[in-house]
Amino acid sequence: MKNKLNKIYQRLYKEFGPQHWWPGESSFEIMIGAILTQNTNWANVEKAISNLKQKNSLSPNKLYKLSHKRLAQLIRPAGYFNIKAKRIKNFLDFLFKEYKGNIKIMRKVPTGTLRKKLLLVNGIGQETADSILLYALDKSVFVVDAYTKRMLLRHKIIKEETSYEEIQEIFHNNLEQNKELFNEYHALIVRLGKEICKTKNPLCHICPILDNTI
Repeated sequence: MKNKLNKIYQRLYKEFGPQHWWPGESSFEIMIGAILTQNTNWANVEKAISNLKQKNSLSPNKLYKLSHKRLAQLIRPAGYFNIKAKRIKNFLDFLFKEYKGNIKIMRKVPTGTLRKKLLLVNGIGQETADSILLYALDKSVFVVDAYTKRMLLRHKIIKEETSYEEIQEIFHNNLEQNKELFNEYHALIVRLGKEICKTKNPLCHICPILDNTI
């Protein structure tokens, strides 16, 4: 498995190059983006983030003070805006209650402890929590998403019923515990899933990892 995962990574990196993911000017922006990207595409998230920046509201203190109604209006392009405004508010309540709104304090918390705490926040699931840990806080956690599961299923590495934790363990147990590697690997899988390993009409004939040597 170690060999297989390394070969997949090398092929994807050769095909697509570095992805420079997650796009964001600050750790806090990445955290908010991780919540906004639930059930929508990144283009819509960018519009919502842009709205927050235009109103000079993209900081823990300013967003914390913003009313739910106003926040929902600003993030409207991301879809499910009332639900996501509530989730952002829940996250901000957690951030201020646990860490006084200070991301530097949050970053010092051990990964396992912080992950458990994040998962207790209403509206923060495993993928969102892990995205915050990896991309915003530089923790060595592999993010599993629909693209990851689809790729592994099609290459018969997992079964349909394989859980999030089991998929994550495949990467944690067979790759170097390196945040840069986890970052790049996940970003490359997303690129593969968007452009080639699609849900419908996948372009298998041009897939860089489809042959018998992997």
